[in-house]
Amino acid sequence: MAPSPTRLLHLPLLAPKPSPPRCLVSRRSRPRPAGDAARCGCATEAGGGGGGGGSVVVEDDLYELLQVLPRDLRDNLQNEPRKDQLLEVILDLGRRPEARFLGDSGGQYLRDSEISQQELEEAQRAVGEFGGDNRAGIEGTLHRISAIRSRKGMVVGLTCRVGRAVTGHVHMVRDLLNYKESILFLGRPGVGKTTVMREIARVLADEFQKRVVIVDTSNEIGGDGDIPHAAIGGARRMQVAQPSMQHRVMIEAVENHMPEVVIVDEIGTEAEAQACRSIAERGVMLIGTAHGEHLANIIKNPTLSDLIGGVETVTLGDEEARARRSQKSILERKAPPTFPFLIEMRERHYWVTHRTERSVDMLLHGKKPLVERVVGIDSKDLSSYSTATPAKELVLFIEKMK
Repeated sequence: MAPSPTRLLHLPLLAPKPSPPRCLVSRRSRPRPAGDAARCGCATEAGGGGGGGGSVVVEDDLYELLQVLPRDLRDNLQNEPRKDQLLEVILDLGRRPEARFLGDSGGQYLRDSEISQQELEEAQRAVGEFGGDNRAGIEGTLHRISAIRSRKGMVVGLTCRVGRAVTGHVHMVRDLLNYKESILFLGRPGVGKTTVMREIARVLADEFQKRVVIVDTSNEIGGDGDIPHAAIGGARRMQVAQPSMQHRVMIEAVENHMPEVVIVDEIGTEAEAQACRSIAERGVMLIGTAHGEHLANIIKNPTLSDLIGGVETVTLGDEEARARRSQKSILERKAPPTFPFLIEMRERHYWVTHRTERSVDMLLHGKKPLVERVVGIDSKDLSSYSTATPAKELVLFIEKMK
């Protein structure tokens, strides 16, 4: 179904070079059972929005994920009108199974009886072995199954998360890719960071003709199995044996495989932050994600603050303090940021983009940061920011997604 028309307010200054023509192709990892189009989980929406033409294609391989579930739950979800919006299925021992959908704050029980130990064991056998991070996948798909264990190591709960390949929605940041500068995506779990990483990898590899390497710690970007999912296009994928080794594989990717772009999901340790800085200093474009909802969360996080340049305490002289009308001890950014751009993903269609260096400095000085780019929200939602004006050579881009 075609989406409603979008409203655009665009004050174009410092516009990037025109993007190359888009060629959107819906790919599938392997043939589906004949005569069952619903199992494919492939939906197309006309018009990509935001310029650039093309269409948005969503493929979720839902049929494969449903095979992990008990038969009655499988049949229930096959007939669910909102199955295209399915986010995850929760299977907890001794509790009723629950389905959660995009846009809903609560869940929906799938039956009145509780999940048994036998059902959990059968689901676990269908999934296979879990990694050191208690995550597993289904080969050839993008789904993620995460385990909850008891003290004795027994699986007592499963979170079966739907992984979707969304082709054609990268228009929300497409022009930023032309700047060839590193971008950090910030957002809480479930807001769609990994989906965006996957599509950016495809666009950079296939349309921008870049050498792209994905450091895929949990096989969420490229899918489970040794052959990566077709949704990442021509990008190459390096798997990580243990989550604690992610920073080593990041450096190995640069030293051994000559990438122009490195993509890494869920940066969360000091070693990974240092690896990001090392990669950026070698002239490699870096696309990464981290947990958090606002830029201020990263500034206050001592583990990840190096991503935005780090923070240090500076003591001012008496005259300087009087000139600034501030205390003598103040906080300052101590280095250039690893990621020149930072995007707050508040919701799936609610993004705020910062020029990191400028926004960090203004926050540390107690001012509202100037927003260069706002995507997917109305201007009334910008109370925490100051919008830029053409005289300051900034771009304000407000797109209302309906």
